[in-house]
Amino acid sequence: MKLSCKAFLFDLDGVLVDSGAVVERTWRRWASRHRVDPEKLLQIAHGRRTRDTLQAIAPDLATDAEVAWLDGAELADVEGLRAVAGVKELLSALPAGRWGIVTSCGRALAQVRLGAVGLPMPQVLVVAEDVKEGKPAPDGYRLGASRLGYGPAHCVVFEDAPAGVAAARAAGASVVGVTTTHSPQQLPDADGTIADFTGIRVARADGGFVVEMP
Repeated sequence: MKLSCKAFLFDLDGVLVDSGAVVERTWRRWASRHRVDPEKLLQIAHGRRTRDTLQAIAPDLATDAEVAWLDGAELADVEGLRAVAGVKELLSALPAGRWGIVTSCGRALAQVRLGAVGLPMPQVLVVAEDVKEGKPAPDGYRLGASRLGYGPAHCVVFEDAPAGVAAARAAGASVVGVTTTHSPQQLPDADGTIADFTGIRVARADGGFVVEMP
């Protein structure tokens, strides 16, 4: 698979950082506290802002207080975090001003997770508090592309969750699914899928890039 682009946008959890163990651990703890079915919860939690997941699952709870509890639990838990295979090599090959992160987590948590696995902080980091509507709305990817200086149509997005793929599509970007949290069959709207970033090649072409994926 080959795609042409001017810039790159990455989701964070499940794309750059494998944080699945932390995310699942935290949500299961929360579900136990409130006697909520954790399996139903985890089906929609990936790729969405914590606030949006809570409002869908437990709208009667005090959302701000629950967000604070969940954020605190995740900030304190870095056990099992690791960089997705091949991502360090890919990021090191990209100019600093040509890639950014669009994540559903908060800024502090994004910084903790990137630091824990030794990944660089991008010049463009769009987090939960930066947008009015979270994924699957396109707001985050539109903002990320704008901050890089390009339209979404000139960007390739890497996403691991259906909500993120939908957000990238709605923004008008090309999107590659990373199958760390969902199967290829669960990401049918992606242009293609990869297991991780091993073997990806990026070449300069016409002021932009050609990305070749196995």
